[in-house]
Amino acid sequence: MNKLFAILIILCIILFLIFLGKKLKKRTTWRKPSKKIPENWKKTLLENVSFYKSLAPEEKLLFEFKVQEFILNIRITGVNTSVVESDKILVAASAIIPIFAFPEWKYFNLKEVLLYPSLFNENFDTDGENRSIAGMVGTGYMEGKMILSKQALHLGFRNESDKKNTAIHEFVHLIDKADGNTDGIPELLLDKQYTLPWIDLIQKKIEDIYEGESDINPYGATNKTEFFAVISEYFFERPKLLKQKHPKLYLLLEEIFNQNMANKLKKSSKGEINRNDPCPCGSGKKYKKCCGKIVK
Repeated sequence: MNKLFAILIILCIILFLIFLGKKLKKRTTWRKPSKKIPENWKKTLLENVSFYKSLAPEEKLLFEFKVQEFILNIRITGVNTSVVESDKILVAASAIIPIFAFPEWKYFNLKEVLLYPSLFNENFDTDGENRSIAGMVGTGYMEGKMILSKQALHLGFRNESDKKNTAIHEFVHLIDKADGNTDGIPELLLDKQYTLPWIDLIQKKIEDIYEGESDINPYGATNKTEFFAVISEYFFERPKLLKQKHPKLYLLLEEIFNQNMANKLKKSSKGEINRNDPCPCGSGKKYKKCCGKIVK
């Protein structure tokens, strides 16, 4: 009887380990797109995302794949607002921009993005006073969720002169959090030799903000975590200006994200695409005969 009981215990343990293995595999495996990106998605990217527009044709294909992959694996849910195709595409683009140089990167610490219609407060209310939050990475019972203001999401891509992009800011927090510590030091991306120079430079730049001698968003002086997210917005929105005003900071961000943003965005302008221009998608056709003929 004791021998039979022991065998049953061993079988239960084996079954539990198999079950646990399947759960872990499910948690760390992303579905991959099986089709090319829809043409109307491509048009949305071309018209709204300068980063995508600046890419070479083969790089565009990778960006498109990653956008599809993100949307396949992360729920994007509206809270008191509708979620349309362009909303999902801009959320996904915000996620892909900072990790574009790392094709194997997956946001395993994210399950769902909640889109609110506008600013909200600490109680997640979208009505009433004290609504000043445009984005937040959830903790506690909200772990694995991100909340974004839909209004701020679109403004981040519409206004690139203000050095702000709320969605990129929040995804940078997730990147920071991926090593287990949300501390402004993205250990999974930053080589150890650059860690101390990065910490020292952050501290100096925070002091400059306090002394009123910086053009960096004052919110970056809150702590090292917020500084990393704020300066990353600056890096992806106004890289040439950042390189001019904060050259050491720019070079370290190049090391972190493995992207030469100042050179990349030289090739891109956010203005309207002339219908007779070569289509930015790289097809070789005129814009009016390619993506420009697609009706939204």
